[in-house]
This record gives sequence, C-alpha cells and structure tokens, in this order.
Amino acid sequence: MSALDSVVRTGLCTGCGTCAYLQPQQIRMTDVRGEGKRPQPLDAAARTLPDGDGIKACPGARLEHTYDRNDPKLIPELMDGWGPVSLLLEGYAADPELRFGGSSGGAASALALFALESKGFQGVLHTAARRDVPYLNETVVSRSRADLASRTGSRYAPASPCDGLDEIERASGPFMFIAKPCDVAAAQSARQLRPALDRNLAITVGFFCAGTPSTNGTLAMLKAMGVQDPSKLVSLRYRGNGWPGLATAVMRNDDGSETTSQKTYAETWGDILTKHVQWRCRLCADHTGEFADIAVGDPWYREIQPGEAGSSLILARTERGARFLEEAIAKGYLVAKPVEAKILPASQPNLLRTRGAIWGRMFGLRLVGARAPHYVRLPTFRYFLSENSLKQRIVSIVGTIRRCFGKGLHPLQKRSNV
Repeated sequence: MSALDSVVRTGLCTGCGTCAYLQPQQIRMTDVRGEGKRPQPLDAAARTLPDGDGIKACPGARLEHTYDRNDPKLIPELMDGWGPVSLLLEGYAADPELRFGGSSGGAASALALFALESKGFQGVLHTAARRDVPYLNETVVSRSRADLASRTGSRYAPASPCDGLDEIERASGPFMFIAKPCDVAAAQSARQLRPALDRNLAITVGFFCAGTPSTNGTLAMLKAMGVQDPSKLVSLRYRGNGWPGLATAVMRNDDGSETTSQKTYAETWGDILTKHVQWRCRLCADHTGEFADIAVGDPWYREIQPGEAGSSLILARTERGARFLEEAIAKGYLVAKPVEAKILPASQPNLLRTRGAIWGRMFGLRLVGARAPHYVRLPTFRYFLSENSLKQRIVSIVGTIRRCFGKGLHPLQKRSNV
C-alpha cells in the first residue's frame, strides 16, 4: 500500500480533501455511503492512491502542535486539554437573521460577514448543502451576506472543504476558511507547502465537532422523519433557525405541494447520527478546533431555555484570531463578552474523558499491529488515567481491538465497510 492507501484502508481518513487539493491531477474525492468522503485515484486503472504532497498534510495520520507554550497571552489551565486559548468569549451575531439561522448564535457567520464587508476579503470557503441533492454537501465560496444567510446551520454529513483550497490559492486577495477541526489542521499544514495559499489564507475558523456521520446516517435520519424517497427532498437542515434548532426536511409531493417534517436535535444527532460517525472521529483528540485562529461552539454549560436566542462560545487561539475578534466586536458585527476559563470545560463536560479514552483506543490498535494516528503535543495519557474509571480504560482498549478486527481495520485484513 502507498502511505495514503494505508491511511484510507485502516480507517484513518478524515475525508478532508487535502490530498485531492495537493494532487489534483491524481486524486479526486468521492462519497462512500457507509464511511464518508474518501480519495480515489483519477486513473481508473490505478491499484493504489499515488503518494505525493497529500500525505504530508494528512490530518488522519498526524497532528502536531507547534505553538509556544510559554506565550504569556495563553490561558495555562486550558493548554493541555483544550489547546491554545488566549481569549474566551460568549456572544452572538449582531445580525438577527444570521443569529437565528446559525446553529448556536451565528458567530461564525458574523465573522464571515465582517470579513467580507469590513475587511475586504474576496470570499469565505466553507461547506453548504448541494442544491441538486440537499442531503449531500459541497464546498462553496460565499461572497455576500445573501450567500452566508442562505448557508447557515450545521451540516452533519460528509464534507471535504479542503478540496476547494485551490480557490484560495488562485485568489488575488484574502480569504476566510470555516471548517471542522481536522479540515483546519489540514489547511494549516497545506499552507506550508503552497506559498500562494499561505499568502491568501487570512483567517481560519474551526467549529466544535463531535464527529462526521456517513451519508447512511443522514438517510437513516430521513427515514425516521418519514422521508421515503430522498430524491423528492427540497431542503434539509440539521440544526439552526433557533437554538439548537430542529432537523427540518422539506419534501415535494407529486401534486407540487410541499410537506415539512421535523425532529429535535436529541432525536436526530443523539439517537441516530452518532451511530454512523466515521471511525477516525472515534480516535480524534481535537474536537474544539485547536489548530484554528478562532474556534466556535455551543455553550452547553447551562440549560437552554425554550425559545432562547442562540449563543456561541468563541475562542481566540492565535494573536491573529484575537485581533480579528476584537475588530469584529468594535465594528458591531459580533456581540460578545469575556467569560471565565472554566466555562470551556463546563460547556464540553465529556471531552476530557473522551480524550483519555482515545489513548486507550490507540493503545489497543497498536497492541495488535493496527494503525493509529500520531499526536504530538496533544496529551491523552494523563486523561486516560485521571478521567476514566478502570472499567472505562479496559473497555477503550478491548472494545477497540474487537472493533478493529470486526470492521477489517487491521492492515493484514481485507477492508470491509466501516
């Protein structure tokens, strides 16, 4: 196997699309319904994915922090478990439509609007629903408020936004990139290989992520919502239009009328979609966008009141990100105020335990000679000991070994559908 093949065949691919961006004459991304977005060789006769720059930026294989841990601006008590954080805010989009449409306060949309209108950015590269197949995603460039307003809300389905980084590389001015943590990490690595990308990638925004469900997950959700024929789907929202918002499917009937079906966030994400999250996400140490300039997520530290307007937890992770946030607030695009450091772990109360379990899962994989991602300066072992009970530690190791062989993830096995 090539190095890229090894990543894909052992279930470590995140589906980010970076290899397709860096090797456009050799690789394209395709949707594998039971797994996610996966690279395929353009040469139909090729037996393996061709190696090149793609593996050098692959977040599925390796993540490494290089920030200065002695930076006095960083919050020391958050560093080990949450990455670099210099500023922690809670706030929302000043634009009411963007706030309502966003999954949790519309902070990312507000920052994107500020970039376009006030900073003169040429575009914002991100993910949106495909117009022709609304339950699938596509990489898009938004250049106006109208673009952003029509593309709000989370997309709990496979996406490979890094396959569109060539849009940023070819541009003649600055761009914003909004994506999952793994996508942002990949883009940060890719910019080291492409000077034009590095020049134009002005700001990165990562959103908190609990994993990417496969297309099969969305189809199972639609079936539970009463959508028997996905080809008649007019639109699909997973969240938004309220906090946290309802999953909303609009279907076209044979007589031309439309029918709307809705389910709660708990009924869709909690009961269905989490069961379809891709394997690499089960091994992820970065759920909060640690490699981004700015990260945004839900402030789950308090109970949401019925009808409450959305609110976002907003993290500045770099000096560039902190300046950008301060300017967006000063210009009136973002309404936000500082909160205490303890709000971050309180908002994501299970993540440190999950981070610890990841060490056990990776240990289990390596114990039987299977592949696991390599993390540098993303501590996991200390949380394996401090946040997991003895039973949880055993389950994380033994359960992963069983899953590894059950799903054909061992390099010596024939690959099955994950």
